[in-house]
Parts: sequence; C-alpha cells; structure tokens
Amino acid sequence: MKKIILLTVVVIASLSLKAQQDAMYTHYMFNTLSVNPGYAGSRDAMTITGLYRHQWVSFPGAPVTQTLTMHTPVGGEFVGIGLSVVNDRIGPTAMTAIYGDFAYRIRINDNGHKLAFGLKAGINLFNSNLASLQLQDQEDNSFTTAIQNEILPNFGAGIYYSAPKFYIGLSSPKLLQNSIPGENNANVLNEKRHYFLIAGMMVKLDEQWGLKPTVLIKAVKGAPIEGDFTANIYYNNRLWFGMGYRTMADVSFMVGFQFTDALAMGYSFDWSLTNTTGRYNAGSHEIMLRYDLIYKNQEKIKSPRYF
Repeated sequence: MKKIILLTVVVIASLSLKAQQDAMYTHYMFNTLSVNPGYAGSRDAMTITGLYRHQWVSFPGAPVTQTLTMHTPVGGEFVGIGLSVVNDRIGPTAMTAIYGDFAYRIRINDNGHKLAFGLKAGINLFNSNLASLQLQDQEDNSFTTAIQNEILPNFGAGIYYSAPKFYIGLSSPKLLQNSIPGENNANVLNEKRHYFLIAGMMVKLDEQWGLKPTVLIKAVKGAPIEGDFTANIYYNNRLWFGMGYRTMADVSFMVGFQFTDALAMGYSFDWSLTNTTGRYNAGSHEIMLRYDLIYKNQEKIKSPRYF
C-alpha cells in the first residue's frame, strides 16, 4: 500500500509541475516577500523570516519546504531590498529558488499609507530523479528521466499598498514560463505563471484584543483558483491564535507569540479535508520564526507592525 501511495504522490507531483508549482504556506501572511517584491523594506527594519513546512506527515514522498527571506529599507523610507530563498522537495523532485527583491515606495499621505512597486529576479535550480523509483513496469519511459542542477532564470513584479492597519497587493513572482525537455521531446517541466492577490487588516476590538483577517488568492492556468482565508485573534499585540481554510484542501489552526519587540514565533497544524489524501496522512505542520533587527538609532520600531 505504501508503494502505491508513494507512486500516487509522484504522479500527482509530476502533474503539478505542469500546473501549480509554487509552494503553499499556512503562514502566508508572514511570508509576503516570497510572493510580492513590493513588500521589501515595509517593516522599517531588517526583517529575517524562516519557515519550515512538513506537509502530509507519514505520507511517503510528501512535500517538505524551507523558506528564508530577508529584507530592509535602504537610503531612507522609499527604497527596500530583499532576498528570498525557497527549497521545495516532493518525492524524487526538488526545486531551490534564489531571488533578489527591490521595491520603490511612494508616500500617499501623512497617515502611513504607501504604494510600493516591486521587482524580483533570480534562478530556480531544478533536480529530478524519477528513475530512482521502483515501479511495477520498469519499462515505463515516463519515469526514466534524471535531471541534475538545471538552472532556470526568472523574474517577477508586484504592487503593494499598505497602511498601519491594512494592506493589499497583486503580484506575479515568476513571469517567464520555462520548460525542461525530456525523453522523446516531451517536457519534464513546464513552469506556469502564477498570480497572487493578498490582503489583510487589523481590527482593534478594545485596548487588549484585536482581530486580523487575511486572505491569499492564487491563480495559475491548468489548476483551480485556490484561496487561503485566515482569521487570527491578537491579545496585547503579543499572543495570537486562530483558524484558516484553504479551498478544497485543508482547515488549519494557528498559534504564535511575540517574545520581544524583535522576535516572534508561530506554529500551525493543517488537517486535510480531501478523501484522496486525508485518510493516509497525519496532517501538516509548519513553524515560523521572525526577527526584526532594530536599528541603533531606534529605541523600538515606530509602532506595532502587524504585517
């Protein structure tokens, strides 16, 4: 049964390489730079964020993703730069993405409203060894290809509008649709252009409690439009907890804590709602760690940074 499940995962993964390739995150509201370069420098500090996601625990060949982002304003409040590194592994395939980010921000008013235009550029390093799988039919040519360190350059763009308690952004982090040829002129990988719409706000309920709803909508040709809808309750700007829903896929539970003005940590657990995978796995786990390097000429970040 495990071999059948593993083979099913690989087939699904190989199909998804032709449609929806970008990794998913339950902590997407803490991982904005990965999808929208306009976010670079928006926290008025050098921000370092790490994410680790283990999807479908106990499911052989399931996705495992690590993400590291860093970004900071430079030369004042109008320019931000960043770096995004993503390592995503599914069964015998692996993709490592390394991108630089640049954002130029325009002040809309004196109340903290800003509009940013962002660009990102970098490479995707692709590896695949389908030939390593043990198959019932060893003569199946679909599983004979091995690709080592295939470099695929790409670039993306995004716009990001932010206020102290609200944000919305639209982006496409990979505009080029690269292909990798395989056996018999059949492509092993066809990158598809993804579009992301992100939005969120903080609603103060009283002096101690707040509600932060967020949403991420992802669209790509060849796959259904996917939406992540999350609501977190905040207490004293320190503790947060909440729930999320990913369309036709998962329900999630989140909790996190702001240990200091600079250091925050979060954890989430996803439970699959689909019969095809839900019965065979023990859920998905995700850990987020964020650190704001506060500059020496600042006693603290100007105000609580909700996004």
